[in-house]
Amino acid sequence: MTQQTSHSRRRFLAAAGGIAAAAAAPSLAQGASPSADATRTLPFLIGRSTDTLAPRGKSPRVVICGGGWGGVTAAKYLRQYAPHLEVVLLERNPVFFSCPMSNKWLVDAVDTQFLTHDYLGVAEKYGYRFIQTEILEIERDRKAVVTAAGSVPYDYLIIAPGIRYNYEAWFANDRRMAEATRARFPAAYIPNAEHFHLKHALQSFKGGDLVMTLPPPPQRCPPSPYERACLIASMFRQKKIPGRIIILDHKDGVRPIGPGFRAAFEELYKDIITYVPNAHIEEVDPFAKRIKTAAGDFDFDHAILMAPHQAGDLAWKAGVVPQPGSGRPGGWADVDPLFLHDRNDKDVYVIGDAVGFVSPQFAFYPKAGHVANRHARIVARYIAEREAGREPSYILPDNLCYMMVNTNPQEGISVQFDYKVNDQGIIEQTQLDFNERSPATIPEDFNWARLIYEDMFS
Repeated sequence: MTQQTSHSRRRFLAAAGGIAAAAAAPSLAQGASPSADATRTLPFLIGRSTDTLAPRGKSPRVVICGGGWGGVTAAKYLRQYAPHLEVVLLERNPVFFSCPMSNKWLVDAVDTQFLTHDYLGVAEKYGYRFIQTEILEIERDRKAVVTAAGSVPYDYLIIAPGIRYNYEAWFANDRRMAEATRARFPAAYIPNAEHFHLKHALQSFKGGDLVMTLPPPPQRCPPSPYERACLIASMFRQKKIPGRIIILDHKDGVRPIGPGFRAAFEELYKDIITYVPNAHIEEVDPFAKRIKTAAGDFDFDHAILMAPHQAGDLAWKAGVVPQPGSGRPGGWADVDPLFLHDRNDKDVYVIGDAVGFVSPQFAFYPKAGHVANRHARIVARYIAEREAGREPSYILPDNLCYMMVNTNPQEGISVQFDYKVNDQGIIEQTQLDFNERSPATIPEDFNWARLIYEDMFS
């Protein structure tokens, strides 16, 4: 790798600014019964969805829905770029758990502390308000987010919802099948209960066939399932577990970093990993442990069942996902490709994995933590410019993904994406695959993660 390329791959991350407080969990009022009338008197800090949780103040308010890689970053950078703004971050989880790097955690290459971070401390440090609550509705007509603890009005809205599993593509309206699949064979691409369930299953696995279904593009972190297969195979080998991993890929071949992953499959795990392309899912039965695909039928002892991905639930509640028949690509948020706001509402932004079609050349930005972090900083800059009375100039993200393919010795591969706008106003993507397995990639990977964690939480 040249010095110039190495420098290019390290040009990511700056310092940030940000902010503040928390909300209490609801309980029954003293002396009231569960069936008491809804008008009963409650302690002050027990909120209801009909209450106003955070009345408007004198400053414009930005409400951020979702506290993942994008949401947390946006909160800090808004406070840095426009300190006069009031910033409120809404997130249902009490603790941040990182999907990036979690494959390594599944096989004990990193510990839990490396992936988890505290919402309350960073909010208090940088002066934004963190409220742990469930978002019930997003009412665009009155510019308010309705939560389980009350309503939060906004001037600007940032939606950072991540993904949802489109189990409907497999099971239509059969909720029982969908719930059984997620409970027994979770994909572990939405934090964090699924990750702990899958880790326990892997640690308890005694042998047999482990099937992984890969969702069709676009999906969260496209190279990640291949990394996961390699790391589990490495664990099987070290622990002498007589297991076989069968990768059922919707695509016609491994990508990105295809040559690097194929070399790992063939040179390191030929006796463990079987890769099956064009395995379009036709039927999934979590009870009989059987999958039917266009490439054949497969029984399994355990499975990691990744249904197709879509924009997270909050994007649908906010109405930023096009409806069938609209003429726009479905399943993902319909945004202005350069400025990331809803096409019909400049006060509503979408960042991270939920962002939809942006270019006829490559269709979607990679749905990766790195991109979410970049989107957050970009949108924070856009809002700050608008608050200063200026029309913002567009800013494009970049992306960098490291993948560990061996644990003993530790070796990795990587991919880099860069973007520009051509003379026709179309965003173009340049992709650089680094296919050669190298121990030197591993410290780069961990340094990349530490720097972005610091960007969000330090």
